Amino acid sequence: MDRPGPALGVISPPGLLFAVLGLGAFFLPFSTLAANRIVAGEGLRIWSAVGPGIAAAGTLAILAGLAIGLLRGRPWLRFGGSLVGLAGLFLLIGTTGSHLLDGAGEFARVSPAAGFWCLFLVLTLLMADALSSRAPGPMLRLGLLAVILAGLGILLWSGLLSDLSIAQEYASRRDAFVTATSRHVALAFGSLAAAALIGFPLGIACHRSPGLRSGAIPTLSFLQTIPSLAMFGIMIPILAWVAASLPAARAIGIAGIGFAPAFLALLLYSLLPVVSNTVAGLASVPPRSREAARGMGMTVLQRLVTVELPLALPVILAGLRIVLVQNIGLAVIAGLIGGGGYGTFVFQGLNQTAADLILLGALPTVLMAITAAVLMDILVDLARPVPKETRA
Repeated sequence: MDRPGPALGVISPPGLLFAVLGLGAFFLPFSTLAANRIVAGEGLRIWSAVGPGIAAAGTLAILAGLAIGLLRGRPWLRFGGSLVGLAGLFLLIGTTGSHLLDGAGEFARVSPAAGFWCLFLVLTLLMADALSSRAPGPMLRLGLLAVILAGLGILLWSGLLSDLSIAQEYASRRDAFVTATSRHVALAFGSLAAAALIGFPLGIACHRSPGLRSGAIPTLSFLQTIPSLAMFGIMIPILAWVAASLPAARAIGIAGIGFAPAFLALLLYSLLPVVSNTVAGLASVPPRSREAARGMGMTVLQRLVTVELPLALPVILAGLRIVLVQNIGLAVIAGLIGGGGYGTFVFQGLNQTAADLILLGALPTVLMAITAAVLMDILVDLARPVPKETRA
């Protein structure tokens, strides 16, 4: 049988795939120049969108990042290569704006095109693959997340991207963006907190009562099967009736449209993961631990607080992670019923056929969801008991 050549042993298969995809992306339009924010515009490749010097520097940086990504067994070097490639990519797209807008007209807009997004996705996947092969611990992941977010903040504050259409959309809606951010956070994190307050006690009760569990879990599972748009629609007449019947409810802001129906819908979607993971976490507690606690004379409440819940915490936190990431995405739909959040920009952009306005709502949502997922994964890892061999 023929053995693979020595060259194949030093090449990372995912890195090879990313390199091929990255090279293919160079043949796609890198940016578009449009006469205004609504028309489609003309797609331009890298060498047509920027000057030759910047084009050469950015292209070499991207190619270097892809080449370094080919190395096998060098996770930190590959991670650094992805950063080099991303730096070159943002240098190119930032320079594209100022280069193409020179003399293009007052209402001209420059936007990233398919080539940019493909290269960004490839380099981001290369970074994720490098980190996953290294399997960094929780605190190292937290540090890397902080560095990446700090780098993104510096990039945004530097003004390098200020000539792009999405940055111009943000500049004209700065106050509205701040309001949308606070409302999106309130919807996602507020519904998570409410679901935890309701779901934890209900999950504990379901764990201790099979009869209650046989009724509660199927009911919450049925709520999960209702499409999100239908759920938001169902909340509108119910809360409109509540607001019309109870002046006190109307006084605190409950109405048929707006924040209240969106919040309630997200709360109902959140209950199943919280309750089911609480039940699963408590069921995973080793019987010997319960017996030892009972033998020490602990009461039922003491066993629950000091033994069962700490051991079940990783599974419970995994349920909260599911809820948080789910609600960050579903909160976008709240924009359809006046609930605010980033969905306001998404649906405004759809109505106006303005792609960059859609991105103004979509990109922060994706960033918030990824950040929340990483932070919750870190909490789950920190909550796991450390094996005795590791302590030793």
